[in-house]
Amino acid sequence: MKKVYPSAAAALAGIVKDGQMLAVGGFGLCGIPEALIAALRDSGVKDLTVISNNAGVDGFGLGQLLVTRQIRKMISSYVGENKEFERQYLAGELELEFTPQGTLAEKLRAGGAGIPAFFTRTGVGTMVAEGKELREFDGHTYVMERSLVPDVSLVKAWKADESGNLVFRLTARNFNPAAAMAGKITIVEVEEIVKKGEIDPDAVHLPGIYIDRIVLNAHPEKRIEKRTLTEKAGA
Repeated sequence: MKKVYPSAAAALAGIVKDGQMLAVGGFGLCGIPEALIAALRDSGVKDLTVISNNAGVDGFGLGQLLVTRQIRKMISSYVGENKEFERQYLAGELELEFTPQGTLAEKLRAGGAGIPAFFTRTGVGTMVAEGKELREFDGHTYVMERSLVPDVSLVKAWKADESGNLVFRLTARNFNPAAAMAGKITIVEVEEIVKKGEIDPDAVHLPGIYIDRIVLNAHPEKRIEKRTLTEKAGA
């Protein structure tokens, strides 16, 4: 089966629909599938539930889908860098399911492994546990978390072969493998595509069995987030 598609728009065609749940890889602006997110914006699909560690920044990454009002609900662990996200949430225009970062990663990993739910101590005694089953194990209280199995996963890798075997680069790996494994259909954006057999099997980070479609983005923007400090008067 041919997995390589000529463009991000072609890779999404016939796959994305209104009302779907999507997982999007990345951490901050590191390792996000920039071209696929832009193509998703241009597709016009709406009422989406999006699983992602964060929601990009204003006007970039998933922030583009907030501006166009295509996202109905976010399942995230950090959303503090997006003013439009804040505005929509406080105005009651956007649903938010806050999830601890490690729990979010495990919800995706479990979904990809076929595990419907798991127990964790994280969140016990907080609003995270409200309405969820609690159970005692070895004298400690645990909360049950359901796994996530998105309709479509959009992920970013550094290199792929034509079968979809992936190599990630450094910290850009982040949530991408877990998101890729969890999706019913997974589309990957890469900077380089090589022939079958050109990636040493020992160098494969994620096998191609999890990948349905591949699109080349040889020159991503790769914005960098930098810490800024403001000096206090008299300090």
